[in-house]
Amino acid sequence: MKNKFNSACNYFFSNFWLKKIFPTIVLFQIIACSNEGLFFEDAYVIENVGIIDPIDGLELNMSVVIKENKILDIFKTREMVLSPKNKVYKGTNKFIIPGLWDSHIHFAFEKDLATSMPNLFLYHGITSLRDTGGEFDFVNKFKQEAISNPKTKSRVKIAGPLIDGKFNVYDGSNIYFPKLSIQNIDNNQLERNVRLLIDKKVDFLKAYEMLSPAQFKMLSNLAKENNLKLTGHVPLSMSVIEASNLGLNSMEHLRNLELSMTKMSEKLFQERKNLLLNKSSIKGSELRSLIHSKQRMKSINDLDSIKINNVIDALIKNDVWQIPTLILYKNFANKTFKNPDYLQFLNLLPEERKEVWIKKINAIDNVINKDVVEYTVWSKKMVDFMHDRGISFMAGTDTPIGFLIPGLSLHQEIQELYESGLSELEAIQTATINPAKYFNLENSLGRIKSGFIADLIILDKNPLESISNTKSIHAVIKEGHLMNRSYLDSLMK
Repeated sequence: MKNKFNSACNYFFSNFWLKKIFPTIVLFQIIACSNEGLFFEDAYVIENVGIIDPIDGLELNMSVVIKENKILDIFKTREMVLSPKNKVYKGTNKFIIPGLWDSHIHFAFEKDLATSMPNLFLYHGITSLRDTGGEFDFVNKFKQEAISNPKTKSRVKIAGPLIDGKFNVYDGSNIYFPKLSIQNIDNNQLERNVRLLIDKKVDFLKAYEMLSPAQFKMLSNLAKENNLKLTGHVPLSMSVIEASNLGLNSMEHLRNLELSMTKMSEKLFQERKNLLLNKSSIKGSELRSLIHSKQRMKSINDLDSIKINNVIDALIKNDVWQIPTLILYKNFANKTFKNPDYLQFLNLLPEERKEVWIKKINAIDNVINKDVVEYTVWSKKMVDFMHDRGISFMAGTDTPIGFLIPGLSLHQEIQELYESGLSELEAIQTATINPAKYFNLENSLGRIKSGFIADLIILDKNPLESISNTKSIHAVIKEGHLMNRSYLDSLMK
């Protein structure tokens, strides 16, 4: 026992001097050495657990010390003797991964569901969120609630409304197209609207499909001037390469990628230019759907390998990240929500929302659209191809669009990414360290390292053995606050 005690004290003092010399690298820890062993004051220890860092991978039989909102220390369990005065949680046969991100959600798509979404996310271990479009005042409420309650609310990054063109798509005209976007008739209006969002401190900006090339260029310049990422759908008035070269940092849903990869790209582009004049003055949502129906499958069925490689080369050169939302496509293609066993997932929703969703689902026919299935298959193949070429991914879902359950659908998206060619560890990266990097938080969030924010999930099963084990949640830790299974279950009441 004496030797083990001495090794514990030696460990502390060697680290103490390290921390004195490099205070910005390692957290200072207040601990005491005694004959009883190592004591971490005002902290707790998860003992003898397997940690899965998204970069370093798996290390077994580790102990993790958490103090306030940070990971204070990590060490091999057998190398330290802990004082019985420590608050200890047994982690034997359990595994820790960083808290997960859903990098594509919409609080404003179903406002009646929105207030229940934070608990659904936390219940499923989603500790950070990227809201990709909604009225600023509405989505900002969730961001501010998260800032005020960091230990019980998932972190929220917001874009504010989709920035669209003259014929804006999500104009609030019906339940399928609620007001998620702002119309911009010309460059002057766009500049005013975007500067207002920047003044309100959005975290990134999102371009939408009906922007003109001049509007997109202005939006990209404003994003660069204010050090903000620009994500979105490639505007239908542009090619992927044009948008990428102008400064599109990330793409949602692979949207309109295929239009620049087909042998008919020039011909289809001329057709789009004529359609975008909108001489019939139809709604933006109808115009977009018309163009997609005319051109999407034509493109998929007549691809050009040289053009595919040209597009991918541009995305690599410009480091354009992808958020493919594969589970959204799969849900629509296979009408998974019509399966009887899908009802068990609906039980996670508030009763009123569950009944609304069941009515909507029952009103949808059972006919499978072969084109949608083919597009879904192509999307997964394209993710595999992009992954092989080294393009970066983030896991996002578009929940609650497409009857995707907030929280649960992120685990399903991770599964889809794995099935598209990513390894288990790479799939975990898409929902942990990758979004942290996207928001320049990679030195404080998304890994299991001393000094990092303690957003963590304790799992009953190893996700490196089966990626579906990300769902085997034993406890969730948000900024150091440990929520056990009973607490998580109480969120659903």
